[in-house]
Amino acid sequence: MFFRRGNPNFKQEGNFLLARVRTAKKGEIIKVRISKTSEMSVQGRGYFVRKALVGPETLDNALLEITLNRGHRVLNATVDGGELVPVSQWQD
Repeated sequence: MFFRRGNPNFKQEGNFLLARVRTAKKGEIIKVRISKTSEMSVQGRGYFVRKALVGPETLDNALLEITLNRGHRVLNATVDGGELVPVSQWQD
């Protein structure tokens, strides 16, 4: 999915990009924190992140892939083995 205004599934906080992933098997919510300085690979005119996730309670697996522009704005995000949870639904 491509987003023009900003992805509703991600929140920027300082040098980190925050997200939540709900696993497909058991529905566990995994909190994701991606460092803008150490976890992003330069790709073309932006950045790419591939992060393997494991739920701490159920050990469910998911794979998150994100493409960002140079301003760290999310252009595309996919989850294999789950789905992104919109920021508006986060319960902290």
